Amino acid sequence: MSAGGVGYDISCGIRCLRTNLEWSEIAGAAWPLSEDLFRCIPAGVGEEGHLRLSGRDMEDMLRGGAQWAVRQGFGCDADLEYVEEGGCMAGALPEFVSERAKKRQVGETGTLGSGNHYLEVQVVEHVFDPAAGEAFGVHEGQVLVSIHCGSRGLGHQIGSDYLLAMAKAAAGLGIRLPDRELACAPIRSALGEEYLGAMRAGINCALANRQVLTHLARESFARLFPEARLETLYDVSHNTCKEERHLVDGRERVLFVHRKGATRALGPGAASLPRLYRGVGQPVIVGGSMGTGSYLLVGTATSEEKSLSSASHRAGRAMSRHAALRQWHGRKLVDDLRAAGIIIRTRSMRGVAEEAPAAYKDVDAVAEATERAGLARRVALLRPKVCVKG
Repeated sequence: MSAGGVGYDISCGIRCLRTNLEWSEIAGAAWPLSEDLFRCIPAGVGEEGHLRLSGRDMEDMLRGGAQWAVRQGFGCDADLEYVEEGGCMAGALPEFVSERAKKRQVGETGTLGSGNHYLEVQVVEHVFDPAAGEAFGVHEGQVLVSIHCGSRGLGHQIGSDYLLAMAKAAAGLGIRLPDRELACAPIRSALGEEYLGAMRAGINCALANRQVLTHLARESFARLFPEARLETLYDVSHNTCKEERHLVDGRERVLFVHRKGATRALGPGAASLPRLYRGVGQPVIVGGSMGTGSYLLVGTATSEEKSLSSASHRAGRAMSRHAALRQWHGRKLVDDLRAAGIIIRTRSMRGVAEEAPAAYKDVDAVAEATERAGLARRVALLRPKVCVKG
């Protein structure tokens, strides 16, 4: 069990919402929509929202995830069918999450964070696979909303706490670490089981976070478009470790699959998929940059054999944040993107420069490579129209 193999932003993931709106119908209201979303979606380093958790509420959230959020009035039961694990990761043990981690999360549930996290209003520009598109309920010209965020300060603190603990314990466990970031412990050791319980609590924190943000996005759209419906298309994480059954050398085995910067990509017939998707496969969401686009893909029948049902979750960085800062200025990027029809709302021009579109790999090439490798098949290309960032 490796804390480094999961990373600091435990269960960072993307929730995609489909709407009953056409971009052609709402394009004229893009600016007021951006203003309302920016006002009601807290985003940025250490940014807090109106929801404050402490004591029993914190414990319940860490055990209940998105299911807890729905019980609190943030969303509906229909959302949960389209969230990994039904919106709640079993086996969470909040007692192994440090008080410092919990303190960091008191005001951060329902917030985006900073860096590459965002809430984006998108339009379906092209559908590659009409059958999968129909199953997912998407068509060209339709408005979608993607929410990319994770477990905020709590997840980062869990990662920090257990990376340090595992690194210190490595020698006594007979483990030689080529890099401290690969710190690990036997799963059935006390330390391994404590991290597993804490990490699962971090997953629930992220699931609750995206559920609350979904509710806030719905409220924002409703203020401008009373007829709007935002339905959860799918919610999938990309920094996790999950106990799964896979065929290895012709034999089914129980594995603890670490995915860091990788998303699960289940193929057709997977029992854990929502009924409507079981015949086609799992939605796989590959995020791009705020200036290029994102892709909706679908898991394939060959993904288990090739990658334990995993695929890339986005176009990775082509250069470091420091290098991007030397090359671009946030204000100019915002103006250039506005001229290209993309509205960026942010509290940090530095953050915009760090996330410059050209600082990322070509998302078209990433999606095509994913398809050629047989990990997931392209379903739709999504173009950004409004992006809220920290």
